[in-house]
Amino acid sequence: MTISDIPALNATLNGIATVLILTGFGLIKSGNKEAHRKVMLAAGVVSAIFLVTYVTHKVLIHGVNTPFGGQGPIRTVYYVMLFTHIVLAMAIAYLAPRTFLFAIKGNLERHKAWAKWTFPIWLYVSVTGVLVYFFLYRWWPAVA
Repeated sequence: MTISDIPALNATLNGIATVLILTGFGLIKSGNKEAHRKVMLAAGVVSAIFLVTYVTHKVLIHGVNTPFGGQGPIRTVYYVMLFTHIVLAMAIAYLAPRTFLFAIKGNLERHKAWAKWTFPIWLYVSVTGVLVYFFLYRWWPAVA
């Protein structure tokens, strides 16, 4: 694996997190609490691995941002998506562990109340993480 492989790895991790988050949501809606717990813990682990590889990549590339190659209206779409992704990713770094903590401590009422906010934000961050990768590296890469 090289430095240039890390963004694809990160997109894959975000994609896996998305599937796990949606699966966990479906499991809790169907009343399967034990399976929900296992799947959501897996989503947390995958997201934590993502965070480590994301920060590692940023360190290795000395914080240089990958330029976006799109022009016209798609440029606005990309930067709005990127801005909301970044802001909500910072929020989810607090919300997800806090929501997990309530569940681990057995405070299920607080867990449910927090999860109503955490779930859609975490899902959005995971999905837009994959989209950012495709926008930057596959659909509109900057011409060198």
